[in-house]
Formats: sequence, structure tokens, C-alpha cells
Amino acid sequence: MFSFFSMIDADLITDRLALRPWAPGEVAAALEGARPVHWAEDFPAEGDHVVVGLFAEHPAWLGQYGHRQIIERDSGLVVGSIGLFWPPSDGVLEIGYGIVPSRQGRGYAPEATRALTEYAFTAPGVRTVYANVELPNPSSIRVLEKAGFQQAGTDPERNTVRYRATPPARR
Repeated sequence: MFSFFSMIDADLITDRLALRPWAPGEVAAALEGARPVHWAEDFPAEGDHVVVGLFAEHPAWLGQYGHRQIIERDSGLVVGSIGLFWPPSDGVLEIGYGIVPSRQGRGYAPEATRALTEYAFTAPGVRTVYANVELPNPSSIRVLEKAGFQQAGTDPERNTVRYRATPPARR
């Protein structure tokens, strides 16, 4: 059992969320512009459409350590998505996330980010999880800080800052 989430089948379960892999029918619905009843009214957001559109080119993103829908457990609605851009490169793995506007400000993004990051460290060879954030996006920076990520550098040319997380020290 993990410190703040448990895994039931392929879902990662936190106090308020379930992180569930995308089902083939949900991928098709997003690509076709359909809206299943279990999706929040403003899901999928623009970023979700972009990522889903890349699944065919990156099938590993739909694997065990790939992308997931963020489900609000109280309502059962999909309210965002989060994913690891699998496979890792030399032990380093990128994470991306998004919560629909109707559910922002509830702490869902840091909760999901903590859970998926901790899960990423169960994969063989993963040493670092990182995210690049545009400097004019303070909300995303706060998400990463609340999720335990540390600033690891800036790229002035791209106007981004990199945050990273490493596994806790083994006892």
C-alpha cells in the first residue's frame, strides 16, 4: 500500500480521485468530439485533445505508466487528465496534467500529480520525474510545488522553468 493512494486493478486511488487509464472507446470519443455522460461538461479541454491526438504515434502513453483520466470520486465524472510521457530517457520521465476549469482550485492537480509521480517511481529505472512550465503560469508552478517538486532550472529562451521530483531516500 502506498502512503496516500492505493491501486485497485489499474486505477490509482487517492482520497478524492481515481486515476484511470484511457479506455479505447474514450480515446475514440475524444477524437470524434463525442462526450460520454461520465465526463464533466468542460472535459476534454484543449490540452486533452492534443495529447489524445498523439496516442496513435505514442502507443506506450496508453500503457501501465502512461496517461490517465482524473475522475472525481464523489461525482464519478472525468475532470481532467494526467500522464507520464513514457518511456523514460536515461531514468528521466516527463509528467503533464490538466484539470478542467469547472474543477480548478480544489487541489485535484497536486493530488493527482503526487499519486502518479509516486507510482512512476515503482517503474524499473525511473529516477526523476519532471515538468517544464511556462513562467507566466503560476498556477501550474504551485501545483508542482504542492506536489513536492523542486525547481531545477530555467530556460530564458523558452521562458520556462523545470521542476523535478526524485524518489524519497530508501531507508
